[in-house]
Amino acid sequence: MSLIRDLADQIIAAHQNDDLCLPIPQATLANPPPTIHHEHTLDHVELAGAIAAVAMGFTEADANIVGKAWSRMTHLDGGFHPQAWPNRPEHFDLLPWSRAMNPQAFPECPKRLGLYAVMPDAKWVARMVEAEAPTIQLRFKSTDRAAIHREIKQAIAAVKDSKSLLFINDYWEEAIEQNAYGVHLGQEDIASANLEAIRQAGLRLGLSSHGYAEMIAVDRLCPSYIAMGAIFPTNLKVMPTAPQGLGRLYQYAKLMSEYPLVAIGGIDADSIHAVAQSGVGSVAVVRAITQASDPSAAVKKLQELMKT
Repeated sequence: MSLIRDLADQIIAAHQNDDLCLPIPQATLANPPPTIHHEHTLDHVELAGAIAAVAMGFTEADANIVGKAWSRMTHLDGGFHPQAWPNRPEHFDLLPWSRAMNPQAFPECPKRLGLYAVMPDAKWVARMVEAEAPTIQLRFKSTDRAAIHREIKQAIAAVKDSKSLLFINDYWEEAIEQNAYGVHLGQEDIASANLEAIRQAGLRLGLSSHGYAEMIAVDRLCPSYIAMGAIFPTNLKVMPTAPQGLGRLYQYAKLMSEYPLVAIGGIDADSIHAVAQSGVGSVAVVRAITQASDPSAAVKKLQELMKT
């Protein structure tokens, strides 16, 4: 066990300043500490990688996956190098270019979706079309089915004959009915949505992810794009995981580089440049636009910051 502990300590020491480490939540009966499935590990490096990941604040599911990735990287790359970090598809038992190889992949969307404006209603969608935001999401929250139908209809009408692409958040049935461009689903919605119906209707599908385990799971579905977050703290939605930070985003972007990628969560004018430099082709913002004194000017400024 001393060898395993030594290998784990080497990994932690090599990456403790890489913005990969997050504070470890206080363990309680309702939130027990992560469990390492050591009975299923293949070698010392896998167990060491998983232990290191736990110490770096990765979730239990992510830590076990990171451990296996460390083992594969060590075997494939000719030895244990603690300064490295697994970030290639083969390290995570993924197939590169899986979308191109899968006839069941969802329809393609642009690799670089650009500034992605997440808006609360159809009026805001129309304002974003006027501001020439390249990608827009309608995130309208209501239990009134008539209101939902109306907002989606108006939002789709607003982007008609424009260059803006519109994704509908959550309401996939209405999106199919009204022939939307695409749908965005959170992790909590994937199991209940009829993904085959979305695919058969020809809609693009974007899926949220919050770490390695979820990214690998959605890769099997071959969505049109993968969203990664939350990158920074946000109070717009209760998140299942702590903010991932730039260090993890940069590693995620390397791993999933064959997909169109969207970074989301707490991103504003001060951070959007650093986020865009990760390699993602799109950055989603909410308050940086909706709380701006001049939303149209904010769209232009944010797009310029993404380029510089």
